[in-house]
Amino acid sequence: MQAVMNAMNTETVKDKLEYLLSDVTTTTKNEVENSIVALGSRAVDILIEKLATLKGLQRGVVAMSLIRIGESSIAPLKEFALKNSQCRWMADYLISEI
Repeated sequence: MQAVMNAMNTETVKDKLEYLLSDVTTTTKNEVENSIVALGSRAVDILIEKLATLKGLQRGVVAMSLIRIGESSIAPLKEFALKNSQCRWMADYLISEI
């Protein structure tokens, strides 16, 4: 099973995230977040891209997922903060929560 999960390419992860985030409601957010966290570090770069574009509940799910994924989110969040001065506060906050 692990080999299959490791073989999942970036497009597949991106497609899965798009699908999961398209159906976020107050009722589904915990289930969506758990599904995203299960993708682990493979989802980090795509989640960070989403921080700059999503709003509201979707952005909250992305942020909490990055926090829960943990250490593997820190370096990409630092890079994101350097490249996106308007979003630096988000990256700094998420890093402080990890």
